[in-house]
Amino acid sequence: MSEALELFLELAAISSPPGKERAVADRVCAFLDGAGLTYDEDGAGAEIGSEIGNIYCRVPATAPGTPFFLNAHLDTVPPTAAVEPEVRNGVVVNSQETILGADNKSAVASMLSAVATVVREGRPHAGIELLLTPMEEVGLRGAKQFDTGRLAARHGYCYDHAAPIGQIVLAAPTHKSMKFVFLGRAAHSGMAAGDGRSAVQAAARAIADMRLGQIDPETTANVGLIEGGIAGNIVPPECRVWAEARSRDPERARALAQEMLDAAVHAANMYECALESSIMSEYEGYRFTRSHAAVRQAAQALEATGYGVSYIESGGGADANVFNLAGVPCVNLCNGAADIHTPSEHISVDDLDAMTRVTLALVEAALET
Repeated sequence: MSEALELFLELAAISSPPGKERAVADRVCAFLDGAGLTYDEDGAGAEIGSEIGNIYCRVPATAPGTPFFLNAHLDTVPPTAAVEPEVRNGVVVNSQETILGADNKSAVASMLSAVATVVREGRPHAGIELLLTPMEEVGLRGAKQFDTGRLAARHGYCYDHAAPIGQIVLAAPTHKSMKFVFLGRAAHSGMAAGDGRSAVQAAARAIADMRLGQIDPETTANVGLIEGGIAGNIVPPECRVWAEARSRDPERARALAQEMLDAAVHAANMYECALESSIMSEYEGYRFTRSHAAVRQAAQALEATGYGVSYIESGGGADANVFNLAGVPCVNLCNGAADIHTPSEHISVDDLDAMTRVTLALVEAALET
């Protein structure tokens, strides 16, 4: 059993929903200690409501070249049962009916194993930094609190896109989240229906008027959660709606969010309801060219590991969005995980070990030639 597989099986078995990452962080820190690596934990936890801060480790350069950092997150979406990983026919799965946690612990295991190998074998490198974050799954909160001024790296990589190895993410969207609270008037639905003002009816009209789904090749919109009402025989005085708009064109994301707000305002007025609304920027998008130094280095590493390189654009965000906004280029690399956030989540042993080799190839590609 490889070091990366053994570590991943350990990490996956530790429950770490957002904000509850202490146990998995302790195991990671124990691994870093065993590898003789120096690290620290910042104070982000107190700011974002997590048990941990960002774990940061710098391995000083031993050769000239381009220093880079590696990023992964320690939290998972909340599991609904125990996580008991096992290997079936060369694939790591959860024997229980819930997530595995390959998102993103497989990346953590591959990165840690590769960096430990570099140090253990005395391989030359141009400087490597590790940054492991909490609460990525609920708004990239850990990454947003990290002081990127600490990084010596010229660019970085995160392995946080569930797709075949060899694919490089060139672009990711801007994400706007929205909450609409429709406030009507309660009344008995049988004896005084005319006195009521239905918040649910207003919300339903607003949603019906919104453009949802795949708006264009770069843009999506969704209403994901609706809550409201008191009982079946009461005109509902309140209805809450959570929605989002995303686009790899930032202006389209902003325009679509405004359009959805306009639909909510119009519907509230139509049904004589008040409206409380908020639009929040979850993260900003980014776009790389194939000629960017970080992309070229990734392509070189993938080709050296035997993978054909292809380029994709993502509809989701990752910590990479935060670092790119801060001016530190960070490329997201696909790591072979599949069916993430579901009970069918899995990753092959070959892919887990392959990403360890890709990481080692990144180290070599960063050296001056």
